[in-house]
Amino acid sequence: MRAKLLNDAPERTFALILDSGDEVVSALEAFANEHSLTASRITAIGAFSSATLGYFNWDSKEYERIEVDEQVEVLSLVGDVALHGADAKLHVHVVLGRRDGSVCGGHLLWGAVRPTLEVVLTDSPTYLKREFDPASGLPLIRIGEP
Repeated sequence: MRAKLLNDAPERTFALILDSGDEVVSALEAFANEHSLTASRITAIGAFSSATLGYFNWDSKEYERIEVDEQVEVLSLVGDVALHGADAKLHVHVVLGRRDGSVCGGHLLWGAVRPTLEVVLTDSPTYLKREFDPASGLPLIRIGEP
């Protein structure tokens, strides 16, 4: 992955270019932790050779896995970075376009880039914190709560 800082005040904005074979979630979380990102927004376009999406099943409180085993266009990737404990954690949703023009989407659990993923990441000079929510079983962002 290659990165360039585009702006550093009051918000830091980075352009990140992921290459063929890069795994999106681990690469972005590693970048977020290396650069102490604590409240960021992410957008991206590009393509994947394969991906694993998730659909959150409210009843089971588990992600149902959706395997995408084909070359797809990343039509839209949006998400955020927030603290979960001491670590920066990624939360991303993605819409993928298939060769026939159909789409699939969901929570991005894993994705293999091919040939590129162009990411714009903007970090705010503050922090967001995720805390466990018993009703959903998920770590959700808490704003203005102790």
